[in-house]
Amino acid sequence: MSKDNRILVTGAGGFIGGHLVKAFREDGFHIRAVDIKPFSEWYQLFVDVENLTLDLRNLDACREVTEKVAMVYNLAADMGGMGFIELNKGACMLSVLINTHLLIAAKEAGVGRFFFSSSACVYNGDKQTDSNVTALKEEDAYPALSEDGYGWEKLFSERMSRHFREDYGLVTRTARYHNVYGPHGTYKGGREKAPAAICRKVIEAKLSGRREIEIWGDGKQTRSFMYITDCVKGSRMLMESDFADPLNIGSSELVSINQLVDIVEEIAGIKLERRYNVSAPKGVNGRNSDNTLTRKVLGWEPSTSLRDGMELTYRWIYDQITANASLFSKWSWDGRTAPHADRSQVFSLDKSTHAQLEEYQL
Repeated sequence: MSKDNRILVTGAGGFIGGHLVKAFREDGFHIRAVDIKPFSEWYQLFVDVENLTLDLRNLDACREVTEKVAMVYNLAADMGGMGFIELNKGACMLSVLINTHLLIAAKEAGVGRFFFSSSACVYNGDKQTDSNVTALKEEDAYPALSEDGYGWEKLFSERMSRHFREDYGLVTRTARYHNVYGPHGTYKGGREKAPAAICRKVIEAKLSGRREIEIWGDGKQTRSFMYITDCVKGSRMLMESDFADPLNIGSSELVSINQLVDIVEEIAGIKLERRYNVSAPKGVNGRNSDNTLTRKVLGWEPSTSLRDGMELTYRWIYDQITANASLFSKWSWDGRTAPHADRSQVFSLDKSTHAQLEEYQL
Protein backbone atom coordinates (compact mmCIF):
# COMPACT_ATOMS: atom_id res chain seq x y z
CA MET A 1 0.00 0.00 0.00
CA SER A 2 1.24 3.46 -0.83
CA LYS A 3 2.18 5.60 2.14
CA ASP A 4 0.17 8.41 0.58
CA ASN A 5 -3.01 6.51 1.43
CA ARG A 6 -4.67 7.03 4.80
CA ILE A 7 -5.04 4.28 7.41
CA LEU A 8 -7.84 4.42 9.96
CA VAL A 9 -7.14 2.95 13.40
CA THR A 10 -10.12 2.76 15.74
CA GLY A 11 -9.61 2.19 19.43
CA ALA A 12 -6.44 4.23 18.93
CA GLY A 13 -6.49 5.57 22.47
CA GLY A 14 -6.34 2.04 23.84
CA PHE A 15 -3.56 -0.47 24.26
CA ILE A 16 -3.23 -2.34 20.96
CA GLY A 17 -4.57 0.56 18.90
CA GLY A 18 -2.02 2.95 20.35
CA HIS A 19 0.86 0.64 19.51
CA LEU A 20 -0.50 0.12 16.00
CA VAL A 21 -0.67 3.88 15.42
CA LYS A 22 2.90 4.18 16.70
CA ALA A 23 4.13 1.53 14.27
CA PHE A 24 2.40 3.05 11.24
CA ARG A 25 3.61 6.51 12.21
CA GLU A 26 7.21 5.32 12.46
CA ASP A 27 6.86 3.82 8.97
CA GLY A 28 5.68 7.13 7.52
CA PHE A 29 1.98 6.39 6.88
CA HIS A 30 -0.85 8.90 7.05
CA ILE A 31 -3.04 7.89 9.99
CA ARG A 32 -6.48 8.80 11.27
CA ALA A 33 -6.70 7.75 14.92
CA VAL A 34 -10.11 7.53 16.60
CA ASP A 35 -11.31 6.66 20.10
CA ILE A 36 -14.32 7.43 22.28
CA LYS A 37 -12.11 8.55 25.18
CA PRO A 38 -10.96 12.14 25.65
CA PHE A 39 -7.37 12.71 24.55
CA SER A 40 -6.19 12.97 28.16
CA GLU A 41 -7.08 9.30 28.59
CA TRP A 42 -5.31 7.97 25.51
CA TYR A 43 -2.33 5.76 26.35
CA GLN A 44 -0.34 7.06 23.39
CA LEU A 45 -1.16 10.30 21.58
CA PHE A 46 0.87 11.68 18.68
CA VAL A 47 0.41 15.32 17.72
CA ASP A 48 1.39 14.73 14.07
CA VAL A 49 -1.46 12.24 13.60
CA GLU A 50 -5.08 13.11 12.80
CA ASN A 51 -6.72 12.36 16.17
CA LEU A 52 -10.48 12.31 16.68
CA THR A 53 -12.74 11.65 19.65
CA LEU A 54 -15.96 10.03 18.41
CA ASP A 55 -18.47 7.38 19.46
CA LEU A 56 -18.27 4.75 16.73
CA ARG A 57 -21.40 3.01 17.92
CA ASN A 58 -23.09 5.69 15.81
CA LEU A 59 -23.29 5.14 12.05
CA ASP A 60 -22.79 8.83 11.21
CA ALA A 61 -19.50 8.85 13.13
CA CYS A 62 -18.36 5.76 11.24
CA ARG A 63 -19.21 7.42 7.94
CA GLU A 64 -17.18 10.46 8.95
CA VAL A 65 -14.03 8.54 9.86
CA THR A 66 -14.03 6.22 6.82
CA GLU A 67 -14.01 9.05 4.27
CA LYS A 68 -10.91 8.90 2.03
CA VAL A 69 -9.46 5.90 3.88
CA ALA A 70 -7.67 2.99 2.19
CA MET A 71 -7.54 0.61 5.16
CA VAL A 72 -9.49 0.23 8.40
CA TYR A 73 -8.03 -1.45 11.48
CA ASN A 74 -10.90 -1.89 13.92
CA LEU A 75 -9.55 -2.24 17.45
CA ALA A 76 -12.47 -0.42 19.12
CA ALA A 77 -14.47 -2.32 21.74
CA ASP A 78 -15.76 -2.00 25.28
CA MET A 79 -13.67 -4.69 26.93
CA GLY A 80 -11.14 -5.61 29.59
CA GLY A 81 -9.78 -8.57 31.49
CA MET A 82 -11.86 -11.40 32.93
CA GLY A 83 -12.95 -9.33 35.89
CA PHE A 84 -14.60 -6.88 33.48
CA ILE A 85 -16.06 -9.13 30.80
CA GLU A 86 -17.71 -11.52 33.26
CA LEU A 87 -19.52 -8.65 34.97
CA ASN A 88 -20.30 -6.48 31.93
CA LYS A 89 -21.70 -8.84 29.31
CA GLY A 90 -24.31 -6.43 27.99
CA ALA A 91 -21.78 -3.63 27.59
CA CYS A 92 -19.40 -5.98 25.79
CA MET A 93 -22.09 -7.08 23.38
CA LEU A 94 -22.97 -3.50 22.47
CA SER A 95 -19.58 -3.33 20.74
CA VAL A 96 -21.35 -5.15 17.90
CA LEU A 97 -22.63 -1.72 16.89
CA ILE A 98 -19.08 -0.51 16.25
CA ASN A 99 -18.06 -3.25 13.85
CA THR A 100 -21.46 -3.35 12.15
CA HIS A 101 -21.54 0.38 11.50
CA LEU A 102 -17.88 0.49 10.48
CA LEU A 103 -18.50 -2.28 7.94
CA ILE A 104 -21.48 -0.41 6.50
CA ALA A 105 -19.50 2.83 6.29
CA ALA A 106 -16.42 1.10 4.84
CA LYS A 107 -18.54 -0.50 2.12
CA GLU A 108 -20.15 2.83 1.27
CA ALA A 109 -16.79 4.62 1.20
CA GLY A 110 -15.06 2.01 -0.97
CA VAL A 111 -12.44 1.15 1.64
CA GLY A 112 -9.80 -1.22 0.28
CA ARG A 113 -9.28 -3.52 3.28
CA PHE A 114 -10.93 -3.97 6.66
CA PHE A 115 -9.29 -5.60 9.70
CA PHE A 116 -11.35 -6.92 12.61
CA SER A 117 -9.71 -7.70 15.94
CA SER A 118 -11.42 -10.79 17.30
CA SER A 119 -10.46 -12.86 20.32
CA ALA A 120 -9.68 -16.37 21.51
CA CYS A 121 -12.82 -15.93 23.62
CA VAL A 122 -14.77 -17.08 20.56
CA TYR A 123 -13.56 -20.67 21.07
CA ASN A 124 -15.84 -23.44 22.31
CA GLY A 125 -15.72 -23.53 26.09
CA ASP A 126 -16.03 -27.32 26.17
CA LYS A 127 -12.56 -27.49 24.63
CA GLN A 128 -11.07 -25.42 27.48
CA THR A 129 -12.10 -27.31 30.62
CA ASP A 130 -8.66 -28.79 31.39
CA SER A 131 -5.58 -26.80 32.36
CA ASN A 132 -3.58 -29.26 30.24
CA VAL A 133 -5.46 -27.93 27.25
CA THR A 134 -4.94 -29.03 23.67
CA ALA A 135 -3.97 -25.89 21.77
CA LEU A 136 -6.91 -24.37 19.93
CA LYS A 137 -7.12 -24.53 16.15
CA GLU A 138 -9.20 -22.11 14.13
CA GLU A 139 -11.90 -24.72 13.47
CA ASP A 140 -12.42 -25.16 17.23
CA ALA A 141 -14.72 -22.10 17.27
CA TYR A 142 -17.48 -24.41 16.01
CA PRO A 143 -19.86 -25.79 17.11
CA ALA A 144 -20.16 -22.41 18.81
CA LEU A 145 -20.01 -22.09 22.60
CA SER A 146 -18.15 -18.82 23.04
CA GLU A 147 -17.39 -16.86 26.21
CA ASP A 148 -20.76 -15.44 27.24
CA GLY A 149 -21.18 -11.81 26.22
CA TYR A 150 -17.77 -10.73 24.93
CA GLY A 151 -16.97 -13.94 23.04
CA TRP A 152 -20.36 -14.10 21.33
CA GLU A 153 -20.06 -10.50 20.18
CA LYS A 154 -16.66 -11.27 18.67
CA LEU A 155 -17.94 -14.40 16.93
CA PHE A 156 -20.97 -12.57 15.52
CA SER A 157 -18.74 -9.76 14.26
CA GLU A 158 -16.46 -12.31 12.63
CA ARG A 159 -19.48 -13.61 10.72
CA MET A 160 -20.58 -10.10 9.83
CA SER A 161 -17.12 -9.33 8.44
CA ARG A 162 -17.18 -12.56 6.43
CA HIS A 163 -20.57 -11.84 4.90
CA PHE A 164 -19.62 -8.28 3.95
CA ARG A 165 -16.71 -9.83 2.07
CA GLU A 166 -18.88 -12.46 0.41
CA ASP A 167 -21.89 -10.27 -0.36
CA TYR A 168 -20.34 -6.85 -1.04
CA GLY A 169 -16.73 -7.54 -2.00
CA LEU A 170 -15.21 -5.71 0.96
CA VAL A 171 -11.82 -7.34 1.63
CA THR A 172 -11.83 -8.34 5.31
CA ARG A 173 -9.24 -9.91 7.57
CA THR A 174 -9.87 -11.27 11.08
CA ALA A 175 -7.30 -11.93 13.80
CA ARG A 176 -8.11 -13.99 16.87
CA TYR A 177 -5.90 -12.45 19.53
CA HIS A 178 -4.68 -14.53 22.46
CA ASN A 179 -4.08 -12.42 25.61
CA VAL A 180 -2.00 -9.46 24.46
CA TYR A 181 0.18 -7.67 27.05
CA GLY A 182 2.91 -5.06 27.27
CA PRO A 183 3.61 -1.40 28.20
CA HIS A 184 1.17 1.46 27.63
CA GLY A 185 -1.92 -0.45 28.68
CA THR A 186 -4.38 -0.83 31.54
CA TYR A 187 -2.85 -2.14 34.77
CA LYS A 188 -5.47 -1.16 37.34
CA GLY A 189 -9.09 -0.10 37.65
CA GLY A 190 -10.85 -3.36 36.79
CA ARG A 191 -10.17 -3.72 33.05
CA GLU A 192 -6.58 -4.98 33.31
CA LYS A 193 -5.61 -8.48 32.22
CA ALA A 194 -3.59 -11.02 34.17
CA PRO A 195 -0.01 -10.02 33.19
CA ALA A 196 -0.53 -6.35 34.06
CA ALA A 197 -2.58 -7.14 37.17
CA ILE A 198 0.07 -9.47 38.54
CA CYS A 199 2.84 -6.95 37.82
CA ARG A 200 0.87 -4.27 39.68
CA LYS A 201 0.15 -6.52 42.65
CA VAL A 202 3.78 -7.58 42.99
CA ILE A 203 4.98 -3.98 42.72
CA GLU A 204 2.46 -2.80 45.31
CA ALA A 205 3.51 -5.60 47.66
CA LYS A 206 7.17 -4.70 47.23
CA LEU A 207 6.67 -0.97 47.73
CA SER A 208 4.30 -1.34 50.69
CA GLY A 209 6.25 -4.03 52.50
CA ARG A 210 3.23 -6.37 52.49
CA ARG A 211 4.61 -9.71 51.41
CA GLU A 212 1.42 -11.21 50.00
CA ILE A 213 -0.53 -11.36 46.76
CA GLU A 214 -4.13 -12.27 45.91
CA ILE A 215 -4.52 -14.61 42.95
CA TRP A 216 -7.86 -15.11 41.25
CA GLY A 217 -8.76 -18.78 41.03
CA ASP A 218 -6.50 -21.59 42.19
CA GLY A 219 -3.54 -20.45 40.09
CA LYS A 220 -3.57 -23.65 38.06
CA GLN A 221 -5.52 -22.23 35.12
CA THR A 222 -3.34 -21.91 32.01
CA ARG A 223 -3.00 -19.36 29.24
CA SER A 224 -0.61 -18.14 26.57
CA PHE A 225 0.34 -14.46 26.49
CA MET A 226 1.51 -12.52 23.43
CA TYR A 227 3.76 -9.47 23.67
CA ILE A 228 2.45 -6.34 22.00
CA THR A 229 5.14 -6.00 19.32
CA ASP A 230 4.34 -9.52 18.11
CA CYS A 231 0.65 -8.60 18.04
CA VAL A 232 1.28 -5.53 15.89
CA LYS A 233 3.55 -7.41 13.49
CA GLY A 234 1.13 -10.33 13.11
CA SER A 235 -1.82 -8.01 12.57
CA ARG A 236 -0.09 -6.14 9.78
CA MET A 237 1.11 -9.34 8.12
CA LEU A 238 -2.39 -10.79 8.18
CA MET A 239 -3.93 -7.60 6.78
CA GLU A 240 -1.48 -7.65 3.87
CA SER A 241 -1.95 -11.38 3.20
CA ASP A 242 -4.37 -13.17 0.89
CA PHE A 243 -5.85 -15.25 3.74
CA ALA A 244 -9.53 -14.42 4.28
CA ASP A 245 -10.60 -16.62 7.22
CA PRO A 246 -10.05 -15.94 10.95
CA LEU A 247 -6.48 -16.67 12.05
CA ASN A 248 -4.86 -17.16 15.45
CA ILE A 249 -2.47 -14.38 16.39
CA GLY A 250 -1.07 -15.53 19.70
CA SER A 251 1.83 -17.13 21.51
CA SER A 252 1.93 -20.90 21.95
CA GLU A 253 3.99 -20.65 25.16
CA LEU A 254 1.58 -22.14 27.71
CA VAL A 255 1.94 -21.08 31.35
CA SER A 256 -0.12 -21.40 34.52
CA ILE A 257 -1.06 -18.32 36.50
CA ASN A 258 1.15 -19.62 39.32
CA GLN A 259 4.06 -19.80 36.89
CA LEU A 260 3.28 -16.28 35.69
CA VAL A 261 3.51 -15.08 39.30
CA ASP A 262 6.82 -16.95 39.64
CA ILE A 263 8.19 -15.01 36.67
CA VAL A 264 7.14 -11.63 38.03
CA GLU A 265 8.46 -12.42 41.51
CA GLU A 266 11.82 -13.32 39.97
CA ILE A 267 11.89 -10.05 38.01
CA ALA A 268 11.02 -8.09 41.16
CA GLY A 269 13.46 -10.03 43.36
CA ILE A 270 10.80 -10.92 45.92
CA LYS A 271 8.81 -13.92 47.15
CA LEU A 272 5.22 -13.42 48.28
CA GLU A 273 2.69 -15.39 50.25
CA ARG A 274 -0.13 -16.34 47.90
CA ARG A 275 -3.80 -16.04 48.81
CA TYR A 276 -6.17 -17.71 46.36
CA ASN A 277 -9.57 -16.15 45.76
CA VAL A 278 -11.43 -19.06 44.20
CA SER A 279 -14.69 -17.08 44.02
CA ALA A 280 -13.18 -14.39 41.77
CA PRO A 281 -13.63 -14.49 37.98
CA LYS A 282 -11.02 -16.76 36.41
CA GLY A 283 -12.35 -17.72 32.98
CA VAL A 284 -11.75 -21.10 31.37
CA ASN A 285 -9.35 -23.63 32.91
CA GLY A 286 -6.98 -23.70 29.95
CA ARG A 287 -6.40 -21.90 26.65
CA ASN A 288 -3.52 -21.95 24.20
CA SER A 289 -2.96 -20.99 20.58
CA ASP A 290 -2.27 -23.62 17.92
CA ASN A 291 -0.12 -21.74 15.42
CA THR A 292 0.06 -24.42 12.73
CA LEU A 293 -2.10 -22.44 10.31
CA THR A 294 -0.46 -19.14 11.28
CA ARG A 295 2.97 -20.49 10.37
CA LYS A 296 1.61 -21.86 7.09
CA VAL A 297 -0.15 -18.64 6.09
CA LEU A 298 2.30 -16.02 7.35
CA GLY A 299 5.54 -17.99 7.63
CA TRP A 300 5.77 -16.51 11.12
CA GLU A 301 4.54 -16.80 14.69
CA PRO A 302 5.06 -14.70 17.84
CA SER A 303 8.59 -15.11 19.15
CA THR A 304 8.99 -12.85 22.19
CA SER A 305 9.49 -15.04 25.25
CA LEU A 306 7.15 -14.50 28.17
CA ARG A 307 10.08 -13.78 30.49
CA ASP A 308 11.45 -11.05 28.22
CA GLY A 309 8.06 -9.46 27.59
CA MET A 310 7.08 -9.53 31.25
CA GLU A 311 10.29 -7.79 32.27
CA LEU A 312 9.57 -4.93 29.88
CA THR A 313 5.98 -4.76 31.10
CA TYR A 314 6.98 -4.87 34.76
CA ARG A 315 9.51 -2.06 34.33
CA TRP A 316 6.95 0.19 32.62
CA ILE A 317 4.26 -0.41 35.25
CA TYR A 318 6.79 0.10 38.05
CA ASP A 319 7.79 3.46 36.54
CA GLN A 320 4.14 4.47 36.23
CA ILE A 321 3.30 3.60 39.83
CA THR A 322 6.38 5.26 41.33
CA ALA A 323 6.02 8.34 39.11
CA ASN A 324 2.38 8.76 40.14
CA ALA A 325 3.26 8.36 43.81
CA SER A 326 6.02 10.95 43.48
CA LEU A 327 3.75 13.40 41.66
CA PHE A 328 0.92 13.25 44.16
CA SER A 329 3.25 13.38 47.16
CA LYS A 330 4.32 16.87 46.04
CA TRP A 331 0.79 18.26 46.07
CA SER A 332 -0.81 19.93 49.08
CA TRP A 333 -4.49 19.09 48.99
CA ASP A 334 -7.09 21.65 50.08
CA GLY A 335 -10.56 20.27 49.61
CA ARG A 336 -11.08 20.21 45.83
CA THR A 337 -8.06 22.32 44.88
CA ALA A 338 -4.43 21.55 44.23
CA PRO A 339 -1.42 23.49 42.97
CA HIS A 340 -1.31 24.06 39.24
CA ALA A 341 0.60 21.40 37.31
CA ASP A 342 1.88 21.42 33.77
CA ARG A 343 -0.38 18.83 32.12
CA SER A 344 2.31 18.06 29.54
CA GLN A 345 4.50 16.72 32.33
CA VAL A 346 1.98 14.07 33.30
CA PHE A 347 0.37 13.35 29.94
CA SER A 348 1.80 9.83 29.71
CA LEU A 349 0.53 8.74 33.10
CA ASP A 350 -2.20 6.14 33.55
CA LYS A 351 -5.92 6.74 33.08
CA SER A 352 -6.81 6.87 36.77
CA THR A 353 -4.29 9.68 37.23
CA HIS A 354 -5.82 11.58 34.31
CA ALA A 355 -9.25 11.15 35.86
CA GLN A 356 -8.00 12.74 39.06
CA LEU A 357 -6.37 15.57 37.12
CA GLU A 358 -9.70 16.26 35.42
CA GLU A 359 -11.54 16.16 38.74
CA TYR A 360 -9.20 18.73 40.24
CA GLN A 361 -9.22 20.83 37.06
CA LEU A 362 -5.47 20.75 36.55
